[in-house]
Order: sequence, then structure tokens, then C-alpha cells
Amino acid sequence: MSPPTTTIFDRMSALARELGAINLGQGFPDLPEPPELLEAAQRALVEKSNQYPPMRGLADLRDAVARYYAREQGLQIEPEEVIVTSGATEALAAAIFAFLRPGDEAILFQPFYDAYLPLVERAGGVARTVSLVPPRWSLPLDRFEAAIGPRTRLVILNTPNNPTGTLVDDATLEALGELCERHDLILLCDEVWEGMIYGGAKHMSPLALSSLRERAVKVGSAGKIFSLTGWKVGWAIAAPPLAEAIARQHQYLTFTTPTPLQWAVAEGLGLPTEWHADHRARYEAGRDRLVNGLTAAGYALLPSQGTWFVTVDLAASGLPPDDEAVAERLIREVGVASIPPSVFYRDDPERGYLRLCFAKDDATLDEAIARLARFRQG
Repeated sequence: MSPPTTTIFDRMSALARELGAINLGQGFPDLPEPPELLEAAQRALVEKSNQYPPMRGLADLRDAVARYYAREQGLQIEPEEVIVTSGATEALAAAIFAFLRPGDEAILFQPFYDAYLPLVERAGGVARTVSLVPPRWSLPLDRFEAAIGPRTRLVILNTPNNPTGTLVDDATLEALGELCERHDLILLCDEVWEGMIYGGAKHMSPLALSSLRERAVKVGSAGKIFSLTGWKVGWAIAAPPLAEAIARQHQYLTFTTPTPLQWAVAEGLGLPTEWHADHRARYEAGRDRLVNGLTAAGYALLPSQGTWFVTVDLAASGLPPDDEAVAERLIREVGVASIPPSVFYRDDPERGYLRLCFAKDDATLDEAIARLARFRQG
């Protein structure tokens, strides 16, 4: 098992605080928080229970999750298929512990969220990696199929993808589903950024496909949908036999999640589609502001369909294709923290890109653009 280490997000954020840098590294917003959610949490704290909720989550929240996905994604989900967890990472952990036994293999698509690999290893599993292909970060189905072996049990997919900001297209997802069905694999799909998709792009969940409906686990996050990252309210959704296995693991990980926040999230999920569109539009405006400003400064950026992140192509921007070295220089020379995407790899990392977070107010983004422009000119 890999030794535990401090995450790149903690390290870069600590360095940003030490140096007084603008933090475009860790993915947390500094825009005004939704008052509807804060007011709902305040009411729940005073007017409702603060004691243990049911282990699988409040009935109100599980109902609200099912209704939200019916309205927003056309999914038919029953409340008993929903397990409420203390954030999406706990949902991922419960699913990985439920479906991997020592010696089982899991396929991970690089670059991947940094929790996947240590969780697979903690379960006693063996990770096999398949790299997405830049600059479109396409999923190579031939390499995926070649990675499947007799011990393969689980596939972990992230769409919209962090750090690349891209979506798996429908045709690729359908082909992936056919391969999972053919080889009897479970697909664990991290969909936490589904509420932050821009420009009319559409997200398809594996639960929408007949080949995956009984063998996929959908992971969602209220923290990402509502930009309240500290609330740590998430969920896993799966067909009843899979949901039961996840619940057995969940009960010994955190057992439950703060009761007033569950009620508040249930109320928030019931807000109309127009509210969610307006909330998302604030972040799309930040993406456009950062992309336009950096493009004018001579940087080359890859398309970002979702998340709170954009990717800089270092070589095309006239910079050395060494993401860690450039990130170190940026924070020390002009005071802007970023994340080198190579840390999201285990094998043969891509080093020619840099990830920046745009979930910031206009003044912060404008100052970051000015500093990054000076860096490129210098």
C-alpha cells in the first residue's frame, strides 16, 4: 500500500497562505453562498431534530435526490436506491470497500481524483491505469479493453472529469457499458460535477443506460451542486443489491451525516431548474472571464465543459512543459497557486498542462490574470 501523504491541494493551499498568493489551486469557491441553502440549514437546526437520522439518510433527502434526478436528468430512481454519505469521497470509499476484495483489480482512468488509488489499495485491490488522450482527453476503448483481466472487478470513471473539465461522450459511455456488461464489471461513476456543466453540454449518467443500470453506482455531491464544499453531504445511487452492499460499508465508515444539513439539501434539491441554471451561470461567467483574460495574455487553454477548472497547455503557451516546475515558479514569482495535473497520475504522467480554478470573484480573477500575464512576459 502506498504510504499516506499530504495531498497536493493541502500543500499548495498551505504555500499560498504562507506566501499570500492567490489560490487558483484548490477547488473551493469564494463567491457568495446560496442564501436559500443557508436559511434552510438555520431553520432545520432550530426547528428539526439534531439527533441521529436513519443510517441510509433522511427519507426526505432520499426522496429529494430521486426527484432531482428525474427532473434534471430523466433518471428513474427509487429512494431505496439512494445512500446518503458524508461527502462524495465517503460514497466512493463505501463502494470501493463493498466491491473489491484483496487481489481484485480496479481500472482507473488517468488523470484521476487523488482519493481513488489509496482507497483501492486500502481495500486490498490492485489498480490498473488507462490514460485519457490529450488534448481532448478522450477515453481509449481499445486500451481499456486490453486492461481487463480475469481479476478485474471494478471500473472507476469520473465524468465530468477533474482535472480536465471534459465529459465522456454518449457513444463512448455506451461502448464502455457494453464492455462492462460483457466482462461482468461494476462501474463506479464519480459524477460530482454534474451540476457544473456549461455551454449547453449534456451529461449522461451510466444509470441512463440499460447495460449499466444494474451494475453502475452513481456518486453525487451536494457540496458541488450548491458550492458548499464544507457541508460534506453526498450520496451513492445503485440498484438495490449494490445499494445494500454499499450501505453495509457506510454504516461502519461514518454511519450518518449531520441531520440539519440533510434537510437543507433536500430543500435545495427541490428548487426549480431555473434556480440551478442561474447558480451555474455564475461559475460559467468566471470560466469565461479567466479564459478570455489568459487568452489575451497569450496563454493557450483547452476547452472546459464542466467543473470549476480550466487547463493551460504549457508548450502551446510558450512555457516549459513541466507542470510541477511551472507551478512552483508561479506561486513564488508572481503569487498564483495552481495544480500540476501530473499529480493525478500514477503511471507515465502528462506534464505539459496546468490546472487553474475559476470559482473566484471578478476582482480575484482579474488580479490573477494580471499576474499570470506578467509571468509569461517575464
